[in-house]
Amino acid sequence: MKIFSKAVIAVLLLTSLAIAPSQAAPSLSIGIAYDIGGRGDQSFNDAAAAGLVKAQKEFTFTVESVVTDGSSVDRERRVRSLITKNCNPIIVVGPGYAPTLRLLAIEYPNIQFAILNDASVDALNVTSLVFADLQGAFLAGYSAALVSKTNKVAMIASPNQSDLYENGFSVGVAAAKKSVTSIIKYVNGSESLATKQVMAAGADVIFVARLGSSSDAFDAIVARNVAKQKLKSFKAVGMISIEPDQYISLTSANKKYLYATVVKRVDIAMYDVISKAISGGLLLDVLDPKAGIYGYRYGITGGGISITTYLPALTASSNAINAAAVQALKLTS
Repeated sequence: MKIFSKAVIAVLLLTSLAIAPSQAAPSLSIGIAYDIGGRGDQSFNDAAAAGLVKAQKEFTFTVESVVTDGSSVDRERRVRSLITKNCNPIIVVGPGYAPTLRLLAIEYPNIQFAILNDASVDALNVTSLVFADLQGAFLAGYSAALVSKTNKVAMIASPNQSDLYENGFSVGVAAAKKSVTSIIKYVNGSESLATKQVMAAGADVIFVARLGSSSDAFDAIVARNVAKQKLKSFKAVGMISIEPDQYISLTSANKKYLYATVVKRVDIAMYDVISKAISGGLLLDVLDPKAGIYGYRYGITGGGISITTYLPALTASSNAINAAAVQALKLTS
């Protein structure tokens, strides 16, 4: 039988006492408020969930999740339900939750909130996780100009996205080929009419920058190609989309008309904010000192923004696109 000295026994007792509290400590409870549709939407919710799954494989914590129906009343009710379950931090998916966080961040100053894809809530206990959209728009414009056969490309955007065109997409187009003309169409509703208009104007590569389903735009592109593909003068029209901002239903017949996708790594953002919370840290870079917005902006550096090419001609130009990415790094917002 092994005999321990009194000194060794004392050390063992002290060690066990030191370990016991950490073993008994409750795990972190993280709340996640998904946007409309929840998991399975093949868009932002799924991208956020992918980051959560990765974090769950590496860290020990519990998760409470809710899904909103989209109304402001329901969004507030859902987030409050996470608060009552003692979740901290609480991560919300999408800018639709911004008004809710403006209210609750003041009411609950000891709870840390994080919001994906929004930088409008001016509170120190709100982490805004956003992306350098100008960099993505630059890459889209550069790629579009590289493969345009008509020397005309287009961008379809919401009225509040003028900066993306003027300082991102059009700059990328000019960097690739100064002979290529860029067209912009701002729309509030369906993208179908705008898509038909820019195609009629001669654009053969169209970047759709709007949040949400881009099926209207893509369907219009596919329909036009199918209708004219037997003509001798036929020049295909293709689309560049944003992932996970948009959802497009691809088939073996139509996927050739999706030329590239600008990818925003929402999964990385979700993983990072959870990882920081586990270690007791926060992502609180100063995003807008005047407005008091804090969080983190993901860009090309670190893989937060990238472009995936599908058109063989674009894939063959990967070296040129990678070189363009270095230019895009100068665009920070």
